[in-house]
Amino acid sequence: MLTVKKLALSTLISSSLLFYPALQASAETPQHVVKQPAGGYSVQVGDVLVTSFTDGTVAQDLHKLLRRTTGEKTDALLAKNFQTNPAEVSINAFLIAMPGHKILVDTGSGQLFGPGNGGRLIESLATQGIKPEDITEVLLTHAHSDHAGGLVKDGKVVFSNARVYVGKPDVDFFFNEDNQKKTGYDQNYFDVAQKTLKPYLDAGKVVPFSGTSEILPGLTGTVHPGHTPGSAFYTLESKGEKITFIGDVIHVAAVQFPQPEVTIAYDQDQDSAARVREQAFADFVKNRDLVAAPHLPFPGIGYVTKGEKGGYAWVPVTYTNRDASSAK
Repeated sequence: MLTVKKLALSTLISSSLLFYPALQASAETPQHVVKQPAGGYSVQVGDVLVTSFTDGTVAQDLHKLLRRTTGEKTDALLAKNFQTNPAEVSINAFLIAMPGHKILVDTGSGQLFGPGNGGRLIESLATQGIKPEDITEVLLTHAHSDHAGGLVKDGKVVFSNARVYVGKPDVDFFFNEDNQKKTGYDQNYFDVAQKTLKPYLDAGKVVPFSGTSEILPGLTGTVHPGHTPGSAFYTLESKGEKITFIGDVIHVAAVQFPQPEVTIAYDQDQDSAARVREQAFADFVKNRDLVAAPHLPFPGIGYVTKGEKGGYAWVPVTYTNRDASSAK
């Protein structure tokens, strides 16, 4: 097990797959990278308010990360979306406000990616008067650094009053070092999962689940192995309306919507990850489901639709800014 200092260094080194200096971006399409104000964006789902909070963005070298495609195909799809490689990718977390509960879906990257790369969730929550101790439940879509990293700060629990729900297969997988040797999955993933979850496990605050499990009335978690063994969707239903928090089913909208067969280096099981994405997209189109995704452009809430030439496309939720309760 790495020390905290070595783990932080290992995380940054391993994340060389993830981060790519913005100065290397092509000058053909300006990327307009600026630091935005922290904060959130809310939608109403039945009686429940759901708010997307930004943890920041990171640059990703898709030529190194994406699988089952080529750099040329990736660049062509990025160009259609006025993007270049490396691409800027959001880290979003979501708050579900229910009576007596403030439920956080994922926690961002915390300190794990270093200054200037994510780690802004607590700052964003504060813009709406929410403190870490106000969170009653944390729902992890999986135990990777940009989802579980915010659980701890300087090795200590951040959400002191929260129970942490996570797919049991992630706990079983990442807390058994033999699985690293068997699968060859990067050691950093195991180190991060143990670093972030162990303080909550020691405190008896981790609630692992398998299959489909009710978290609270109207809120369920379902394990969808692929990206990690315990990757989970969380579905909220209220007054006939529904939203599904899909975790890392997709990282790069410009590429993986039109070509859902494209996988990413972070997928523990590439074949299963591709199958889960294809099935999920088909279901979302059929059911016209509202979905929330951590790596689509902030706020990461919208709909999946069929693409004009095959594949799929993303329709962001319509921006609203008025008090509907007082409208006549």
